[in-house]
Amino acid sequence: MDSIYIISKVFIAIVATEHLFILWMEMFAWETTGKRVFRDALPEELFKPTKGLAASQGLYNGFLSAGLIWSLFISDPSWQNNVACFFLACVITAGVYGALVSSKKIFFTQALPAIITLILVLLS
Repeated sequence: MDSIYIISKVFIAIVATEHLFILWMEMFAWETTGKRVFRDALPEELFKPTKGLAASQGLYNGFLSAGLIWSLFISDPSWQNNVACFFLACVITAGVYGALVSSKKIFFTQALPAIITLILVLLS
């Protein structure tokens, strides 16, 4: 195994872990941690009424994380890369969209790490 292959898998795990954190925050800590993370994007009085919407978003982030984690356990190298690329493309799309409609910070915290990881996967 070459080092770029191992580095790409570590980066996949990092992106997956980030989306597990987002799942937790949006589903279970929207009115505490969510307030701190999105303080510039959403007025404080809207956190309680948007709790259900945030939980739905959190679930989708969990699916992204599950797909990335799944890719780490696929034994066929071609399928492993295909699945990882698909879910990384989904993360990139969600991150770019989030940056456009919510907070530009989302590009740097979600889309950019996934872009870097996708490049590593394609190079491995």
